Amino acid sequence: MSVEQDPKYQTGEPATPANLPQDVIVSPDTRRDQRIPPGQTRTKKWPVLHYGHVPFIDRDKWRLEITGLVERPLRFNWDEFRQLPRVKVFSDFHCVTRWSRLGNLWEGVATRHLMELAGIRPDATHVVAQGYDSGWTTNLPLDEFLAEDALLVDLHDGQPLDADHGGPVRLVVPQLYAWKSAKWLKKIELVDQDQPGYWEQLGYHDHGDPWTEERFRDELGRRPDPE
Repeated sequence: MSVEQDPKYQTGEPATPANLPQDVIVSPDTRRDQRIPPGQTRTKKWPVLHYGHVPFIDRDKWRLEITGLVERPLRFNWDEFRQLPRVKVFSDFHCVTRWSRLGNLWEGVATRHLMELAGIRPDATHVVAQGYDSGWTTNLPLDEFLAEDALLVDLHDGQPLDADHGGPVRLVVPQLYAWKSAKWLKKIELVDQDQPGYWEQLGYHDHGDPWTEERFRDELGRRPDPE
């Protein structure tokens, strides 16, 4: 596919928060004078990177579970998820592999709303997000998961989220590196301690702040060799 045919290709300067509709939540990093974190380069495309295969998920069979340290475990099918209150978030998107796509408009369900429905137990401190891709997981502090701009996404720039980019539903936590925004979301589990996920166990950072370059656990910033 040529650049001209790519519907995700951005032309010109990146979109800014100016003149957005009032109902759009603006991720705070988009208001920075310099929106590209250290070590990153802007891309006008939306590259496709993932571990393993792209799972085929029939929307009629898709389910989302919310489990662990919650008062009311929840389970949604596609129609039930789509009937939940919706939010729109304008944010940038930073991949640990050093590219950044600026000015994305996401639409879906706020993580805060889901946690209000489930009820958070006092001993919950972290979240483990699991995908449909062979049980892949990633870990997040609960407060990062509950950020105002964090949401479960099914639309990107007004279009349904495709499978290559994590559809039908992915987590998006804009203020962390993109691997924390789990694709093909299947389950959200609240836990009482940090539980490193797939990439974290191979040496990626447990937190993943792009502005302080929390790419890897090694204090020198080196990626460890997987064993």
